[in-house]
Amino acid sequence: MRTLIILITSTEKDYWTLGSSSDHIPTRLNIGIMLFLSCFVSYMLRVNMSVNLLAMVQPVQKMNQHALTLLSSNGTNANDTSISVPMPTASTVHNYGPRYNWSSHDQSVILGAYFYGYLVTSLPAGVLAERFGPRNLVGSSLAVSALLTALTPLAATYGMWTVVVNRAALGICGGVLYPALHNLVSRWAPPDEKGKFVSALMGGTFGTVVTWPLVGVLIETFGWSFAFYVPAVITAIVVTFWLIIVADSPAKHPRIQKEEQDYIIKSLGDTISKQNLLPPVLKMVTSLPFLALLVLHFGNLWGLYFLLTAAPKFMSEVLGFKLAKAGFLAALPYLARALAAFGFGSIGDYLRKKSVFSVTTIRKSFCLFSHIIPGLFLVGLIYAGFDPYVCVAIITLSLGFNGASTMTNLQNSQDLAPNFAGTLYGIINFVGTTSGFISPMLVAHFTAQRSTMDEWQYVFAIGAAAYIIPAVVFVLFGSAVVQKWNEPGQSESKQTTKQMQETY
Repeated sequence: MRTLIILITSTEKDYWTLGSSSDHIPTRLNIGIMLFLSCFVSYMLRVNMSVNLLAMVQPVQKMNQHALTLLSSNGTNANDTSISVPMPTASTVHNYGPRYNWSSHDQSVILGAYFYGYLVTSLPAGVLAERFGPRNLVGSSLAVSALLTALTPLAATYGMWTVVVNRAALGICGGVLYPALHNLVSRWAPPDEKGKFVSALMGGTFGTVVTWPLVGVLIETFGWSFAFYVPAVITAIVVTFWLIIVADSPAKHPRIQKEEQDYIIKSLGDTISKQNLLPPVLKMVTSLPFLALLVLHFGNLWGLYFLLTAAPKFMSEVLGFKLAKAGFLAALPYLARALAAFGFGSIGDYLRKKSVFSVTTIRKSFCLFSHIIPGLFLVGLIYAGFDPYVCVAIITLSLGFNGASTMTNLQNSQDLAPNFAGTLYGIINFVGTTSGFISPMLVAHFTAQRSTMDEWQYVFAIGAAAYIIPAVVFVLFGSAVVQKWNEPGQSESKQTTKQMQETY
């Protein structure tokens, strides 16, 4: 953690120390670190199942790409059911713990269950955070999530549907996190620092980077049950620090210095209301800039969740990597995404601070990096051939460039309506999360009979379209102007004055 503090303060010292004494670590830096850690552990609990499940189920009778190539070269039809394919012997099936006879469809239901639960709370979470405060909402969510994760091995002994219920409950807890954190960002982040605060939400990406290699090692060393216990314990520790360090706003923080408190409140101006306003839902859902954001966010989450749930399967079954190595290589794209997110966030904040471009221009131009280039890389993956390391490199570049989403869909809700940033994010996350259970079913559909590059190319083509088309929609119809419905009771003349401060 000290390394993270030094990294941030040394690269952006003028931002983080402004408004606070030079001999005092700014309170909002501590808030930023806790944002990072809360997302980190949330994703640990979310993504561990993608690798753990491979060790929990019976090995699937599948021919790898090399075997299929040999069959084809001999003029044999690989789909011929009369072909006898040797099953793994006892010596080749590793004993990582109990094995369950769950089909490919069962596994897709388990992986998708989290996102069904996630949908339930994602929509109201922003309103709850705005009405009751994000601190306790996030803390209780993570605490219950840790308990559910620790109980997963026990749930598995009762059958597949018990695990599905457990994962759905975990999703219900996880659904409140990001809308509540966006609400917290809207209260703590000065405008010129929003890119960095939103980049801190990429802690989830680092969570993936650490979790997949970690659980791969835990599985091969101690068995798959420890791949649930260890993340649960880490989460419990982070919850303790969260409740000690975080407050709902600078005005409510017991240890913040007056100088920093005044700086944050002054920088936010009157974009944040001191009253608990009810969100103007009808005006939101009929706002063209908001609808463009919703489409953009859906495309982003499709690419993210597709790789989140499917990358370990692709690298293990198609590229032929062992579990630990598959977990490590599948995590590389997320490391690239996280590092790129901080880079793009810093560049975007600099452009905004120097008024090089309008905020709307920044949002639209960064869609090239966050959506269009990642989509083109997925197209390239279709023609990459069978070299496993080339495939991993392309996937890494695709998700790496998507780190620019910190300057597009992940921040745009803060632009349109700071008072309802949590609610807006809850709505777009609700819609976007549907990709989390659609994409596993899509993968299961295409790989039901075989899991080779021939089947996966259709999945990659759909993913490319899901990236590129939403970007075009946002460039045409998106905006970063504060919308009139941000303060429903505000006078028309005052709203017009605010909007003139930001042009398209």
